[in-house]
Amino acid sequence: MTSVETGVGGIKRQRHNSIDAHVGSLVRLRRNLLGMSQQDLGDLLGVKLQAIQRYERGTIRIGASRLYELSRALQVPIAFFFDDAPAGAATPTGNVARSGTSEWLGPSADNLLNSRETLELVRAYNRISDRSMRKRVFALIVAMGTPVE
Repeated sequence: MTSVETGVGGIKRQRHNSIDAHVGSLVRLRRNLLGMSQQDLGDLLGVKLQAIQRYERGTIRIGASRLYELSRALQVPIAFFFDDAPAGAATPTGNVARSGTSEWLGPSADNLLNSRETLELVRAYNRISDRSMRKRVFALIVAMGTPVE
């Protein structure tokens, strides 16, 4: 939900909520996972690089038609941008959005998902064309992350 504040000189300005930043961070995450630059995404959408930067920071709101275009360019359903909305964010109805995933991932999940190491690991994993090999690599990583009792 956007609230309106009166700024210097009585000029009204909009203050965006955490949903805008959340959607922007997912745009950045998905773009990085695809190995796409901000310029590449801007070219696909027909917008300037600065607009992509502002979308990703959440400083400008992404309209419905632009979100549709982003979902197509980033090869994800529109729901991708909202499935894990921040807990406690106000919705247009005034209700509080609850996030199931963020509750069990913990507060550092956003940092982990945006780290260069994680992105490189996901890209490398996705480049494994042999499905059975990919499953074995996955099983190995799971086994390595499991504490020994």
